Amino acid sequence: MYTYAFFKTPSSSLQLSEGIAGRLEIITIQGLSALVEPDFEFETIEKDDTQLVQAVLTHDRVICDLFWQVTILPLRFGTQFLSRDRLLKHLSKNATQYLDKLNQLEGKAEYRLKLTPIEIELPNDPEMNGKLKGREYFEAKRQQFQLQLDQQELQRQEFQRILTEIEQTYPDTMLKAGSDGVEKLYLLVNKQEEMELYQHLEEWQQQYPHWELGLGEALPPYHFV
Repeated sequence: MYTYAFFKTPSSSLQLSEGIAGRLEIITIQGLSALVEPDFEFETIEKDDTQLVQAVLTHDRVICDLFWQVTILPLRFGTQFLSRDRLLKHLSKNATQYLDKLNQLEGKAEYRLKLTPIEIELPNDPEMNGKLKGREYFEAKRQQFQLQLDQQELQRQEFQRILTEIEQTYPDTMLKAGSDGVEKLYLLVNKQEEMELYQHLEEWQQQYPHWELGLGEALPPYHFV
């Protein structure tokens, strides 16, 4: 049984959209619910790249639609249980753990903060200046190389200060190293404090000019479940 997310059993009805291949359904036990797509078999699309991509997009859309209605524990794409009974047994066995986690996540969203190092501007390469010869040329190359190292060290120190300040402000923070020096931070923040988060972002951007800070939209807490 294909499953999207776990959440507390709501007191009112939810607006359910279409799933990957058809209707969605809510299964409930002990105050805990799961959003499932009972008629969808994941194996039917596993070998079709086009269908897989579309399924991933639908999976994320269903989870986001649900997230804006209730606090959820989002599940990975492709999560299945062998039967309805297996799912109910899993929910019953882990109800206390899941409900505790849902209480911790109540009213919160995940925000991705992308930190991109600003390209370091250096003086013209000595090789571009045909007037430099011999010792003067090598001295200019050495100075340029040292300046680059100094700028990189300054950038590294600045990142550590950014990270420390962010973690002090938002303790629920997860760092994921990206490519080409880009760093990604995932912050768990109360959705009602979003404007305050943007204010902090403006302050950090002014304080740390060697990094470009980009904040994504509120998302389900994928990295905090």
